[in-house]
Amino acid sequence: MALIDELKEAQKDAMRAKDKVRLGTIRMTLAAVKQREIDEQITLDDAAVLAVITKAVKQRQDAASQFDAANRDDLASKEREEIAVLETFLPQQLTDDEINSLIDGAIADTGASGMQDMGKVMGVLKPKVQGRTDMGALSGKVKARLNA
Repeated sequence: MALIDELKEAQKDAMRAKDKVRLGTIRMTLAAVKQREIDEQITLDDAAVLAVITKAVKQRQDAASQFDAANRDDLASKEREEIAVLETFLPQQLTDDEINSLIDGAIADTGASGMQDMGKVMGVLKPKVQGRTDMGALSGKVKARLNA
């Protein structure tokens, strides 16, 4: 089943269960997907929908940390509830060992020898890890590996 169809089914289930947080989060995500489809005049595939969900999770994590800093625990907990809902649509997160082996494979495939090749390595890795790990942390690991 396509990810967009999975989202629509989850929306129906949330409506039936009267789960307001889940329903609201899914509606916002579907709206973001639809907005991107309209803006770019394309139909998004699973990878693009996954990118929209990943971006929504990142936005909510940033908002939760800002609410924590402002001592707004009520709003921070709401953001975390939405993150939990969105994470149910993301694939299983990669372990450190899996990430390290993917980095090793990408470096070998591209023949990377230094920082000048970081773009090539990240270009190979991104489609493989999209939505399955934090891209900022991955970038740091690749940078450390290429500097070694």
